[in-house]
Formats: sequence, structure tokens, C-alpha cells
Amino acid sequence: MTSRSANRRTVLAAAVAAAASAVAAPAALAADTRSGGTTGTYGTGRPAWRHRPGKAGNVEFHDWATQREWASGRGKGTRVLSIGRPGIVLTSPVGTTSYKDPHTGKQADWEYATWTSPVHECAVPAGEAIASWNAHTPEGTWIRIELRGTYSDGTSTPWYTMGIWTSGDGADVPRRTSVDGQKDGKSSVWTDTFSIDDSASGLRLRSYRLRLTLCRTPGSEATPTVWRAGVMCSDVPDRFEVPASEPGLGRAVELKVPRYSQEIHKGQYPEYDNGGEAWCSPTSSQMIIEYWGRRPTAEDLAWVNPDYADPQVCHAARYTYDYQYEGCGNWPFNSAYASTYRDMNAVVTRLNSLNDAEEFVAAGIPLITSQSFIESELDGAGYGTSGHLMTVIGFTKSGDVIANDPNSPDNPSVRHVYKRRQFENIWLRTKRKNADGKVLSGTGGVCYIYWPVNPTRAQRRVLHKHGVC
Repeated sequence: MTSRSANRRTVLAAAVAAAASAVAAPAALAADTRSGGTTGTYGTGRPAWRHRPGKAGNVEFHDWATQREWASGRGKGTRVLSIGRPGIVLTSPVGTTSYKDPHTGKQADWEYATWTSPVHECAVPAGEAIASWNAHTPEGTWIRIELRGTYSDGTSTPWYTMGIWTSGDGADVPRRTSVDGQKDGKSSVWTDTFSIDDSASGLRLRSYRLRLTLCRTPGSEATPTVWRAGVMCSDVPDRFEVPASEPGLGRAVELKVPRYSQEIHKGQYPEYDNGGEAWCSPTSSQMIIEYWGRRPTAEDLAWVNPDYADPQVCHAARYTYDYQYEGCGNWPFNSAYASTYRDMNAVVTRLNSLNDAEEFVAAGIPLITSQSFIESELDGAGYGTSGHLMTVIGFTKSGDVIANDPNSPDNPSVRHVYKRRQFENIWLRTKRKNADGKVLSGTGGVCYIYWPVNPTRAQRRVLHKHGVC
């Protein structure tokens, strides 16, 4: 559970409502508001149908990750890797750029190169879009991720910054950050989410390009490596209730995912949002990273107070922290953190039903889901939240959801069984009411999906089906 996520998601809902009714100005609303080398075999192509939208036709995830896909873009000073895991690297800087870090006040020059994707026509003309990326940024390097789109009325967006990312956290690089205040009168970027301001107008995002800027210290031979970059486009209808699904493939399956409580970290590291309820996202991320057999090294954890239990959770919080958002709940920053571990992929997308989630779990892929609810809407939780991340690790024989919920007093109590219908609705809806009856937003099925670069055949099949591999 994260209070800062609550503010951000509430702001997004309020902004859309305000644009539709012209009651409030967006500015006023805004005030409320390691990865080493790789091994293995990597394909250079994937089925043409892998990018098809989800079953309900309102979600599409598209990315660039194979050698062929990277070669389809336009590089200036970048090169596509031809050996090992496909990606792009900085080879010949096209110039230097000056960047003043808004969080430290430090201004520095950086050599840079760029890669720009071809135009992608959205299979789903989108009301929202979320970019995610997988990258390695060694000492003295960082990347900027930008999106520029074309609206359904033929006009274009500006180049929106979707994130300034580094896996480091030292004086050698700028702070990891989102960028506030980005808007053009038709759309806005709220931390990590591009959103059409007035969805009722019918305006939608019709197509887009991604631009990656790879930066390094002048004179250095170091380079960022970007292995995957993509965008989830969606146009999920406004709804307080979603259709109920019947239990399917994932029944009587429970994955052995480590259990970590965010609450045992309450009051730890105020500089990274103080632990406890603010750390649901990195705690969930760390559970799934360790499910896949990855974890930080003793050297990585040397900075953590030795009196603290589960130091890897503190580590995840520090290295997902968004210095603008002032929290660890930036969705793409969590997936990017997961990808810093050896041979890991990670994306942010949406799913359409619990049947989709069952398919992933049945194939051995747990999910991290985002939801919001009042206490009476989820029996057994014992709390209400305006924004919370937890992991879906299985389903009972009757189809109820088995979740590792980090909002638990200790590690042994993290495992919960939640009623299927209740969980499905609080996860997939886009509208909800809080305890005071005020209409707020829901996440519409947002989830993180983490998986290794060499999945099993069954895992690859379900990933292909849902357009993320």
C-alpha cells in the first residue's frame, strides 16, 4: 500500500474528470498529487501475431527487443548488438548535451547518441499509454526515454519524457526521475502514464514513436545497453464493475514465491519514502525477482543497516525510487529495476481478466497487480487502499486468488487467499468509490510481468499470446 501512489492515481482520475467538466486547472490538481553480461541463445524474430491486442480488444503491448526489431529503427551514434542478447549500445557520440539535475542542482555535460523507433500504429487507439524498458547502465551512464504520438485528429504530441533512468544512485549520474508538468492541452503525462485529458471527446492516441537517448561521461568508453523498449496502449472503458470470469486453467496451482512484508520496514530510510506502506511495489518486485533465482549480492547490500531484516527489500526500494514522485511506486521504474538482474525481462502492461492471469500462473509466471479498494471490498485484507501492489502466485481449486500481499505484519502472514470475484473487480475496474462515496479511478488491470530471457516452451506460448515476448 502506498500513500504516494494514492495521490498520483487520484490526481490522474481528477485530471480526466476536470478536463471533461472544465472545473479545475491541471496545475492545481498536480499540486495534490546491475546488470552484467548475458548468456544463452536469443532469437532474432517472433511470430507476427505476437502483438495482437488482448481478448477484449482494448489493450496492446508492443515492443522492440529482437535484432531485427532494433535494426528497424533509426540510430544516430548507436549500434545494434549482433552477438548475445539483442540490444542497442552507444558507439559514436553525436554530440554533447547539458543536463541540470533538478534534484541535486548539479549541471554537467554528457556525450549522447539516440535510437528512434519506427512509427507504430496502435492496434488500440489509446486513451492511456505506459512505456517500459530493460537496460543496463554502468557507472557514469544513463538513459532518457521519450514518446511522441499522433492523435486521431492528425495533430502530434510533443516529445514527452517517460523517464530518466539509471540503475545507479551516486554522484556520477543524474537522479532517477519522472518529469512533471508535461502537457499540450490535449494530453498529459502523470508520472509514468500518458493520458488523454478528455477521454469523452473521442480523441485518442493513434500512433507513436519511442526515442532513446543514451548518455555517458565525456571521454568514457562506457555505454548503456538497452535490451527492450515498449509501450502498453489501452482504451479500457470506464466501469465500476467488470464481467465475472469462470475459473479456468490456473486452478489448484500455487507457485513457490518468497514472502516479504513491507510493514517490517516501517520507518526505515526516510530518504526512500520511509518504508512500510510506501514500499509495496519494490517489496512485490523483490519477491518475484527471487522467485526467478536472482537476488542482490552481499556487496550490493553492504550499504544497508545490518540490523534490518530482508535488506534486499531496502535495496529494491532505493533502486526503484523516483526522485520527482518521491516514492517507489513508479511502475516502469520497478520493471526496469527487475531487468537489471541477469537475463531478466520485465514489462508493464494490462490484462483483461483473471483468466489471463491464470494462464500466466499455470505456465509458472507469477504477476504483480495494482489495485485500489475500501476495506469492505476485499474480505480478509483488513485494510483499504487508494493504490497497492501485490503478487498473484496461484489459484485455489475453486478459482480464488492466492496472493503474496506485502501489506502484512510479518513474512509468514504474507500469503492470503482472496475471493475471486472481489479481487477481479478491484483489479480490473477503472472507476470506484472511496469510503466517502467520492468517485475515483481504478487501475484497469495494470500488472508487472517478469520472466527470464530463456523461458520454457509453455511460458513462451503464454507470453506470445499476450504480446509481451
